Amino acid sequence: MATVHLRIGDLVWGKLGRYPPWPGKVVSPPKDLKKPRGKKCHFVKFFGTEDHAWIKVEQLKPYHPHKEEMIKINKGKRFQQAVDAVEDFLKKKEKQGGKEQNSEGKGDSKGKKTPTKPLKILEEDDEDLSALKDPSEKDLTDSDPEPSSVERLGGLGTTGPVSGFKWESSDTRSTSIQAADSTAINGSITPTDKRIGFLGLGLMGSGIVSNLLKMGHVVTVWNRTVEKVPQDNQHCDLFIQEGARLGRTPAEVVSMCDITFSCVSDPKAARDLVLGPSGVLQGIRPGKCYVEMSTVDPETITELSQVISSRGGRFLEAPVAGSQQVSNEGMLVILAAGDRTVYEDCSSCFQAMGKTSFFLGEVGNAARMMLILNMVQGSFMATIAEGLTLAQATGQSQHTFLDILSQGQMASTFVDQKCQNILQGNFKPDYYLKHIQKDLRLAISMGDTANHPTPMAAAANEVYKRAKALDQSDNDMSAVYRAYIH
Repeated sequence: MATVHLRIGDLVWGKLGRYPPWPGKVVSPPKDLKKPRGKKCHFVKFFGTEDHAWIKVEQLKPYHPHKEEMIKINKGKRFQQAVDAVEDFLKKKEKQGGKEQNSEGKGDSKGKKTPTKPLKILEEDDEDLSALKDPSEKDLTDSDPEPSSVERLGGLGTTGPVSGFKWESSDTRSTSIQAADSTAINGSITPTDKRIGFLGLGLMGSGIVSNLLKMGHVVTVWNRTVEKVPQDNQHCDLFIQEGARLGRTPAEVVSMCDITFSCVSDPKAARDLVLGPSGVLQGIRPGKCYVEMSTVDPETITELSQVISSRGGRFLEAPVAGSQQVSNEGMLVILAAGDRTVYEDCSSCFQAMGKTSFFLGEVGNAARMMLILNMVQGSFMATIAEGLTLAQATGQSQHTFLDILSQGQMASTFVDQKCQNILQGNFKPDYYLKHIQKDLRLAISMGDTANHPTPMAAAANEVYKRAKALDQSDNDMSAVYRAYIH
């Protein structure tokens, strides 16, 4: 699981024992209070209760990225009072120009000592953790099981899952999904000291590399077309000016680096990069890490994993969900599977390039999940285009259709942006149409292998094939609209 780097003063959600996550602040422990042995901990002061506790790093999450979802699932009165206390703290801090008022009993602004009261320090095995729950909520008893590491955990009194939020189980043997939440937003990433390589500077790769460099990583880059990066006219020289190093071949990049990422267009390109002349395989040595970020089929991933491992290399697949814009913003969703230790070594890299990462277990699982996600997205885009053109064909206003859509349950940034681009005739690629058609094709093939029907994806695939025949391959996926008007 990727590590979240925290400092004294950071606001967090801390989870203690079987009780719900609670808002708090990382503070300095009293000098005479020894840190527990074992896993790394931070000393946290809880808002609303003024209690303190040593909390393991894996049980801490940054406050702001998870505020909305935590408020949705925790409705207790004391919990709301704790959140209000956080907001009051932030308002006071803002009025003071970002400087915190000393509240730990060390002295006030005039240097005078302020009275302190003995700290109540909670421990994970305390019998009474009632401060961290609302009295109206049902008590947990010894018969209540610890939350499964496979679930996304809810607070006390909730029955549904916590979407997008994961606390690590105490079972360190678990290979279940783990979410590593990006701290790129607040700039608290500590870059790894490992040398990073990156192969492929296309729509997605360019944004990823830029964010790796911005967050202080040492990066060596290579692209099949050295003179220019497709579509946006960026040059490898631009990355060199930003601090990147230039590798002459994939083999050279791998030889120079500890962890090498690749992000190319399709299974053939991914294979060629590894197995071709001066390819990755020629630079692999025992201990070298290779991370395949391309969206390909499980069979290709399995093959690449086997050949990398045969040379003593360590392999991780980590395809990304998002678009060029999302990549540029460092807000990708990363799906990883394979060598868990490589996943952990990539912690700061994944934090720089994405908002969340998931570890899905054995090699091939990430490829399967990514194809399913892109199958759904591609089919949805084709349906939206079909709706827009049917509105026009029946004399309905497309703009009104979009206005109504944006006020309903299907409203999303994705729908709004894609529809606006269609109505403006702007099909500059944010995600290539040819790539979403490739993903649909691979998903349908995966369904065939599993003897599972994919009729919606098959229908959408035919529409994208029609759009490709109309020379829309290198346009955005939203150009599937043109398949309906020709």
